[in-house]
Amino acid sequence: METYKEFTFEAAHKLEPYSGLHGHSFKVSVHLVGEPDQVYGWAANLYEVEQQIAVVHKTLDHTYLNEIDGLSVPSLENLAKWIFDKLSETTLTVDRVEVKRGPDGQAEGCVYSPRAAA
Repeated sequence: METYKEFTFEAAHKLEPYSGLHGHSFKVSVHLVGEPDQVYGWAANLYEVEQQIAVVHKTLDHTYLNEIDGLSVPSLENLAKWIFDKLSETTLTVDRVEVKRGPDGQAEGCVYSPRAAA
């Protein structure tokens, strides 16, 4: 069974030498997998996951990403892995994290999964 939770955040960053300081609206999808709960059928209790996502959201939203520990080079790829790593510390069922920016139909993004990275 797979369950997912989405959240958005606004942040600024720069990727030297490719860009100066600029900002984006980011959309994140956190995918959780596991055996279905016998009562509810879910792979993860989203009420519990929301609390852990709130900590990550608070760290990222309306910040300068380059100043966050572990995100000195905040590319989409590094950002997806950073979010995965932070959530994996408390949410054992995290399977992958997708981060994208840009309007629907013209978005760009990255999906991080340790299975795909191996």
